[in-house]
Amino acid sequence: MSKKNSGKIKYKTESNSAKYSTQNYRNKILTFLKKTAKKPMPKKELAAKCRSKKGSSKNFDSALSNLISEGIICERRRGLVLAEAAGFFKAEVVRLNRTFGFIKRCDNEEEIFIPGKFLCGAMPGDTVLARYIDSRSGSPEGEVADILKTASAKLTGVIVKDDNRLMFKPDTMSKTPIKIAGDDIICKEGDKVLAEIIYRGSRHADHRVKILFSFGDSQKAEACAQAMLTVNGIPTEFSESAMHQAKKISAAGIWEYDFKDRLDLRDKPIFTIDSAESKDLDDAVSIEKTNDGGYVLGVHIADVSHYVRGNSPLDKEALDRGTSIYYSNKVIPMLPKELSNGICSLNPNENRLTFSAIMNIDEYGELKSFKFAKSVICSRVKGIYKEINTILDDTASEEIKEKYAQLIPSVKIMNELADKRLALRKKRGAPAIETSESKIIMDDNNICIDVVPRTRGKSEMIIEEFMLLANESAASLARENELPFVYRIHESPSPEKISDLKEALTKMNVQYPVFSEAKPCHLAQILENAREKPCYPAVNMMTLRSMAKAKYDPKPVGHFGLALDDYAHFTSPIRRYPDLAIHRILTDYVSGADKERLAGRYSGFVSRASQHSTDMEIRAMNIERDCEDCYKAEYMQQHIGEEFMGFITSVTEFGFYAELPNTIEGLVHINTLPEGNYVYDGFFTISDEYSSASYSVGDTVKVMCSKADVNSGNIDFEIIL
Repeated sequence: MSKKNSGKIKYKTESNSAKYSTQNYRNKILTFLKKTAKKPMPKKELAAKCRSKKGSSKNFDSALSNLISEGIICERRRGLVLAEAAGFFKAEVVRLNRTFGFIKRCDNEEEIFIPGKFLCGAMPGDTVLARYIDSRSGSPEGEVADILKTASAKLTGVIVKDDNRLMFKPDTMSKTPIKIAGDDIICKEGDKVLAEIIYRGSRHADHRVKILFSFGDSQKAEACAQAMLTVNGIPTEFSESAMHQAKKISAAGIWEYDFKDRLDLRDKPIFTIDSAESKDLDDAVSIEKTNDGGYVLGVHIADVSHYVRGNSPLDKEALDRGTSIYYSNKVIPMLPKELSNGICSLNPNENRLTFSAIMNIDEYGELKSFKFAKSVICSRVKGIYKEINTILDDTASEEIKEKYAQLIPSVKIMNELADKRLALRKKRGAPAIETSESKIIMDDNNICIDVVPRTRGKSEMIIEEFMLLANESAASLARENELPFVYRIHESPSPEKISDLKEALTKMNVQYPVFSEAKPCHLAQILENAREKPCYPAVNMMTLRSMAKAKYDPKPVGHFGLALDDYAHFTSPIRRYPDLAIHRILTDYVSGADKERLAGRYSGFVSRASQHSTDMEIRAMNIERDCEDCYKAEYMQQHIGEEFMGFITSVTEFGFYAELPNTIEGLVHINTLPEGNYVYDGFFTISDEYSSASYSVGDTVKVMCSKADVNSGNIDFEIIL
């Protein structure tokens, strides 16, 4: 009898626990809040409706806390409400400036501008609850209501003195210096430092920080570059396991048995063409003329996948990094130098394992067929762009002619084929958008002593065209055989951006083709129509900004900017992970793996690799750009007060930017212009309402460098009349 009663009591206890579990309360809370829609319900009233007193108030509180932290419900002054019903949504803080920030919705990845006063102290990486507010610009604007999850709060900044006390002035997020916790401060005024937020206030200025590390003088570009790498989590050293593997591979070397089942191309006149300072040589070329006037073009790529096997320590580290990062005269490589500069690099007069794309091209330059094969080569020479260019324009010295003696016939044939390929690119309507690139010149003390334009000669264009052909062939093979793949895609411009572009073209009196859906040839025609006009720089820039960002994707969408249906990155596996990934897939394919086996092995992998590689590419590009700005400012600090000629590249409501012939750009603030009432037209001109003074994109201006701040990378100019 006692056992029977004991069983009943036990059964009732389990039922009561299940009835009032956290999940049960969660369902009740959502049910009652749905009935009130947008009307807030006080917590006590909600608890009473859920009958929490008969169950466990701890479970009720837990359920409520979880729903709030997940952003499903939110607390308002008058009570609790369903977040979605009240217009709230979850988002991630993606970046901050001193007076504003941007969040990205978690559901559709829309970016939303947040004025600084509505950020509630949120930091990059935080998950927040936000909602839209009335926009002043037409673009989405919002406010942060609550911080759901905080991210690691490490940030960089400068040590400043305020009221005779050292304070931390962050590079982003706040105009107001932040108090440093404790008295043991390991830095001095003017230092560039890494700090960690150890206390969060409701405003950024209320945070408190601890100084973790000093990089040195904030007006030294090298210190600022190191800070950027650190705060972005860029590892400058490889893991012990990856280094052990790299050294083992390097020590093993290359032997004859490695050539088994490989196409032996060591007797072919194959060579690399790259910049003089390049040490990671991952592509070589060869060419032959056929009897019917066509060409056999070989693009031979370092077979990195032979050494870096999937899920190995080297592969995991390469995937994590995604890409090599280049800044000033330095590189943070994706792979250890034992591979990137050593056994994988196609150094001259050394046997190297390669993955070759061998393409048959007709007399008109059209690609007719291709094959991919594992191969072995021995590069004849390390070709240098500048030297090859002198061969092409008949200005080569005797020394250069001797160096390339056996390869000059190949160089001439390559030039002939490249001309045909460039003509075909223009014919298919690829827009020829121009961009300016810089080369940073450093002294022995790592100080920037010059900045010069990075020019592209004919040999650079030849190599670019040949790499495009290999990349196109790899993507075509994958699409035609339905292989899981990492494609390089460039989607069509959005209708909104095209509409803005058309409006601007109309104001500039630049004709454009009639179209509803943009095609590459339409943008190419716009650029051609503006080429001889003063407004061409503005048209070039606006056309570039109207286009989508290129990215990696497992679907073969095609490449709008190149006007190609098929495109992937095959040619740089030493410095880009997507290239290494598709080498691994193509290796299995040429070895005889069928479609089903490849799908089972790689389908999930290509999705993850595509997204992560895109994210890492964006991170690397931002770091490279920001570092370059710091070095340019360091150079211009040596030229304060000097006058320069430049041209206006863009105009805003607060002034305009002028670019010097050496690619350095600075801001001419509206407050420094001659006295007047200046109005921005929203596109490309700022003008004085009461005089004829106006400044438009493309105008030539004389400026003086008035300020250069290395820490921010900002350069200020003033107009010289």
